[in-house]
Amino acid sequence: MTHLSSIKTIKNRLIEDVSKYWVRAWLLHILQKPSSFLITDEDYQLSDTELEQFDTGVAKMKQGTPLAYLTGQQEFWSLNFSVNEHTLIPRPDTEVLVEQVLDWINAQPTQLSNKRLLDLGTGSGCIAISLAHELKRANWQVVAVDLSSEALKVAQHNAVRNNVANVEFIQSSWYQALSTGDEPKFDIIVSNPPYIDETDEHLAHLTAEPISALSAPNQGLADIEHIIQQATKYLRTGGLLAIEHGHDQGDAVRQLFLDNGFESVHTVKDYGGNDRVTLGQAQ
Repeated sequence: MTHLSSIKTIKNRLIEDVSKYWVRAWLLHILQKPSSFLITDEDYQLSDTELEQFDTGVAKMKQGTPLAYLTGQQEFWSLNFSVNEHTLIPRPDTEVLVEQVLDWINAQPTQLSNKRLLDLGTGSGCIAISLAHELKRANWQVVAVDLSSEALKVAQHNAVRNNVANVEFIQSSWYQALSTGDEPKFDIIVSNPPYIDETDEHLAHLTAEPISALSAPNQGLADIEHIIQQATKYLRTGGLLAIEHGHDQGDAVRQLFLDNGFESVHTVKDYGGNDRVTLGQAQ
């Protein structure tokens, strides 16, 4: 007879409103075992403590807490990032932004001069740290800003965790704390800003994550517009601006780029075939 607290029984339990992937990943996190353990050791009996921790986590997931907030970590760009309620959980589609920036750098006919990159609204630091990790051998310096001091603590921890030293973290509301004077201008500015419309019904399902990092006024375009309008003060001529946005905002974001004097403006789709990242070069 299979015990009620065996792995086999737990795997076969029908848990409403929680994906099977989350259930199994949460179980592996508690047991600190590889995924193969769920197959090779199906008769393993959870201790009372392990079972209590498992049930508590499942109850939280049913209430809307994402798996990453329970485990405290999320993979992104082959790296592992700590996350908590002060940061957004890195999404796979955001890797498109990292890919596009690296592709642009590799396509440049000559070596870039200042090698400076700015990440606006860094959150967990996943974009800045992933890019810095890829570019550290080329001596790039990355500056990552966020308004939230709590988010910056997480990002700084993630830089250490992933052995990335070429990132400077600054508390700032977008460009506010940055100088337009003596410092060389940036070769690249990237951002994954809040872009969900404040009235979007889907926000009701995202209550666990910081709302200020998700939604913005003006149909979700207010922060994107500000970033684009101010970008040329901080970008060198020919420098790249790359912004992640909503699946239905491609037309509007491209127009904002064009209205503010950017050239080579184009939008790249995410892995689901939706408009996701718009890029342009400063004139």
